[in-house]
Amino acid sequence: MGLFQKKRYWPPGANHKSPRKDLQLRFLHRLSRLLNNGYTMIGALEIIQWDHQLKAIASSVTTSLKSGSPLDEALEHVHFSPTITSYLYLVRNNGDLQSSLEKCITMYEQRLVYMKKFQETARYPIILLIVFAFLLYFIKQSILPSFLDLFHGTAASASAIMLTIAIVDIAGYILFGLFIILGLGFLLWRLNKEKISIDKRIKVYSMIPIYRRYKQTQISFLFAVHISSLLMSGLSIKEILSSLSRQKKQPILAYYASLLTNELSRGIYVTNLLARLPLLDKQLSVIFQKHSDVKALEKDLSVYSELQTEETHRKIMKAITYIQPVFFIMLAGMIVAVYMSLMWPMFQLINTI
Repeated sequence: MGLFQKKRYWPPGANHKSPRKDLQLRFLHRLSRLLNNGYTMIGALEIIQWDHQLKAIASSVTTSLKSGSPLDEALEHVHFSPTITSYLYLVRNNGDLQSSLEKCITMYEQRLVYMKKFQETARYPIILLIVFAFLLYFIKQSILPSFLDLFHGTAASASAIMLTIAIVDIAGYILFGLFIILGLGFLLWRLNKEKISIDKRIKVYSMIPIYRRYKQTQISFLFAVHISSLLMSGLSIKEILSSLSRQKKQPILAYYASLLTNELSRGIYVTNLLARLPLLDKQLSVIFQKHSDVKALEKDLSVYSELQTEETHRKIMKAITYIQPVFFIMLAGMIVAVYMSLMWPMFQLINTI
């Protein structure tokens, strides 16, 4: 039954695949602009349907909203990015849809910029890696056997060539093994991720240095931005944490919110527990400890989320700029090693003359 209900949201002939990322962003931009110009949600969606590429999306979202679904569920029905739907779900109770849409657009836009920049940066290293792998294979299959036949009468040169063959084999095995390990590890994690409890997932994330910092920044940002948004709607800290603990789109955030809710239920304020949660920034504990006034707390958390956005942008762009130089240095080192291993038999032969 649920399958037929899900199908009816798409008009006949529509594509059931996820819309392109640029189309999702364009849809959100159009919706935000029209809402800011005073249109109702349904009126804005009707105007968005003037765009042929967005017509199916807007029509499906309109049908979902008229049937009583909130905006995040309507976008989920048309397979929008989980980044968008989870954010809009967590802020559905703050009553400020326009501001939430603008923040969601900014966050998703930055995400697309990071992905595009990373793809552009990683493209040439990947191409060079593939070329280098073919070069190693060609050297091993053609050049080294020819060298071995040429210098078979010279023991020193022959032994140097055998060493070169061993080095090339080791380099090839390392590259192939690394690819297999990373591929299998990623596949196994994706297949078994949902079966692993949240606390064990947190321990795994905490053991990976770079990824741990990324998850800490992500969870801290979501924690701050959602609490600051919901404080504006007049909810208490306990009501906000209880609401966050019931959502399913951000399981780590829900787990932390449930721990903090239990702490409040026992009459203990959240500052001590906040400082001990590994994937939350310790600065959040300082902010909560600093303020008892709700307005001041909401303001500080809002500023913290903005600063986190800026800092995340700076760090990601900086890390991306390091990818090509580091890779080129490693690749250059391997090329020099292979070149020297090819030239070494020649040097051995010259020394015997």
